[in-house]
Amino acid sequence: MRCLALLLVVAVLALLTGCGDSSEETTATAPVERGAGKVSEVRSAWEKNPECQRPKGASRWGCSVGSYRCQGVVTERGWSVACAKPGRSIAFRVRPS
Repeated sequence: MRCLALLLVVAVLALLTGCGDSSEETTATAPVERGAGKVSEVRSAWEKNPECQRPKGASRWGCSVGSYRCQGVVTERGWSVACAKPGRSIAFRVRPS
């Protein structure tokens, strides 16, 4: 009887969490060959967008670039920028001018 109850609990949990492949995708890193053009496009748009300029004294700031939402963070090597949209994320580093 205990085995049956345990088996039933496992079956219900499997149904609730899902089994196998899902049609929904999560954020994935694109290979450099395919993603390099998009990264350079977003980086260029980020550098040209006045909203993406670092506010004076800020260590973190954010802005929108097309369909991406970006966040810049001050690091010892410059600015680390991460941009994301549903199903895709990219990151790059910018040396402050």
